[in-house]
Formats: sequence, structure tokens, C-alpha cells
Amino acid sequence: MATFTIGFTKTSAENFFQRLTDAGVSTVIDVRLQNTSQLAGFAKAADLAYFLGHIGRIEYRHAPELAPDETLFADYRKKGLKWDAFEPRFLDIMRARKIEKQFKPADLEGACLLCSEDKPHNCHRRLVVEYLEDRWGRSLDVTHL
Repeated sequence: MATFTIGFTKTSAENFFQRLTDAGVSTVIDVRLQNTSQLAGFAKAADLAYFLGHIGRIEYRHAPELAPDETLFADYRKKGLKWDAFEPRFLDIMRARKIEKQFKPADLEGACLLCSEDKPHNCHRRLVVEYLEDRWGRSLDVTHL
């Protein structure tokens, strides 16, 4: 079974939830550090859990341990840290947290990692799945929705 990633910006709620249901996602794992921002619209934690359950019978889980810490996030968003410098710092954070021991490959089967970025290229959700693939020594068959 596949693992998915998705971002909620630059899309409508209809398109967002349709992509999840069409892909057969069973669980959304929210990898944002803060999941209650007013800017998140339909993706605020309480609303998102409700919509996922009622629209697609999809479970919701918040996993801030898969997000950058406040310092790295601020350096990237507010101080202009370049992606090439962000990436190794975030890899160090994941190593220190030993996220590969906090999750099992089965936890990501049919799951979709959620973040705000519309594309995965410069988003930490892509780094999370790549890191776990490397640590677990297996492909997660990742599809970016």
C-alpha cells in the first residue's frame, strides 16, 4: 500500500478532500508544528478532523514530532534561511528525535502526511518520508497528491 503527502494551500476544500478520497487515504498525519492557525481555513485541526471523518471516513492524527522546531521554522519563514541550509538542519532534528523508532512502516501505509506547502519540493513532509525510507531501508511507494 502507498504512502501519500499533500499540502492544503492553493487549493479548494473540494479539490483537497477529493484528492484524499480518490487516493483511498485511510489516515491523515498532520506534520505541522502549529495546526490551529486561523490562516489554515478548512485545515484547522478540529475542523479538519471533522471534515476528514465525515467526508471520507479518514482518521486524523497530529504528529508535531515530524515538524521542524520553532527555531528552524522561524529561521526559514521569517529570516530567509535558504532551503539548502534548512534541509540538513531538519535532518539533524529528525535524527535526534529518532522518528524512525516512533513510527513503523505500517503506520504510514495508506496514510497521507499533511503540511501547508502546495508542492512537496521545498516542504519538510517530503524530507520526512525520504528520511524514513532511508532509515527503514524500504520504499514507502510515495505519491504526492
